[in-house]
Amino acid sequence: MPTHPAASVVVPHASARPAPDNMKGILLITLGFVFFGATDAMAKLLTTELPALQVVWMRQLGLFSGVIVMLAMRGLHVMRTRHPVVQISRGVLATCSAGLFIIAVQHVPLADATAVTFIAPFIVTAIGGLFLKEPVGWRRWAAVAVGFFGMMVVIRPGMGVFHPAIFITVAAATAFAARQILSRMLSGDDTIATTVAYTSITSTLLLTLPMPFVWEMPAEGWIWLVAAGMALCAATGEIFIIRALDVAQAVVVAPMQYSMILWSTLYGFLLFSDLPDLWTLLGCAIIVASGLYTLNRERVVAKRQRNIARAEAANAAEAAARAEEI
Repeated sequence: MPTHPAASVVVPHASARPAPDNMKGILLITLGFVFFGATDAMAKLLTTELPALQVVWMRQLGLFSGVIVMLAMRGLHVMRTRHPVVQISRGVLATCSAGLFIIAVQHVPLADATAVTFIAPFIVTAIGGLFLKEPVGWRRWAAVAVGFFGMMVVIRPGMGVFHPAIFITVAAATAFAARQILSRMLSGDDTIATTVAYTSITSTLLLTLPMPFVWEMPAEGWIWLVAAGMALCAATGEIFIIRALDVAQAVVVAPMQYSMILWSTLYGFLLFSDLPDLWTLLGCAIIVASGLYTLNRERVVAKRQRNIARAEAANAAEAAARAEEI
């Protein structure tokens, strides 16, 4: 699921970065999602033996470990921010999205849950257009409607395959979408590393609070091994994605998040013998196609706005030059 700290962070302005290496970024971010898929699969396995909150906490320890490595390499200046309240709020939402997702996958197949969470970009678009007064054209509204239709194809209420826990996944996607909106507020001011550090530290601290009340000692050694593997995969995936967003353009690597459905399907089959049916695959295809279209429209709109800004700046400079001549 794309509820991992770095997965939705907007990269800083290109002027502050070296020339992008997009192919390397695609490879790195794909590897990151391979590890994140493994993380979610092991989390689902652990929920059969441990409380969901404890599993979420163990997973966040892996992300936290990745952040500690990053801080050791880059220094504590990474923690400097002009938006501490927004950063902490983003961490709270990350905790909610991760926790809700793991609670949901106790009851629904991993591929189904992952597919439903891909509605998050459509929720972001809807919130932006309805409440934040962002300009959203009819094409993107149509993509949002088609995306939600795809979600209903996956869920299929009233057709005998529906489990109420799937709505917990919808709640997880909503929390993730709210987190993406906060990421937009931080874009250009805070680096990816800063945002990831605050998100990981905040979520780890929050999840530590209930541990004395829900903790259950793992009864068998394999549980410890899986928990350690989950934490290691979470940390590794985090490092890969941070590095991908450092070396490549976000607009190029962002579509790779949809590869999560492949890894979720693979891990779900290997560990739980779950394979999505044709309706789930159809719904997922609709969601992914709509999501890719939305990403492309955002790229087109952003490019148009940049061109307008450049033209206005050029006109202003020309007007100033003429004023000096006079």
